[in-house]
Amino acid sequence: MKLVPLGDRVVLKQLVAEETTKSGIVLPGQSKEKPQQAEVVAAGPGGMVDGKEVKMEVKVGDNVIYSKYAGTEVKLDEEEFIIVKQSDILAIINN
Repeated sequence: MKLVPLGDRVVLKQLVAEETTKSGIVLPGQSKEKPQQAEVVAAGPGGMVDGKEVKMEVKVGDNVIYSKYAGTEVKLDEEEFIIVKQSDILAIINN
């Protein structure tokens, strides 16, 4: 099954949180917070959304930072995804 977002929606797959800090400290499970970094796995076509023309700035494969409480979490084929509006994406991470 494949998720196909509509309008200005984007499907994200959350990046795995690191369990060890750069200085070597191991983080216990409850102190770990979900990272707000994700990979774009699908992007809608953009177009007219709420009467405004929306151009999609993100594309499949981009790593992004998104708003902390944004989106809807969905589980499909044992994988978890987050569907957000493009406006909930704060930045694209360039390496």
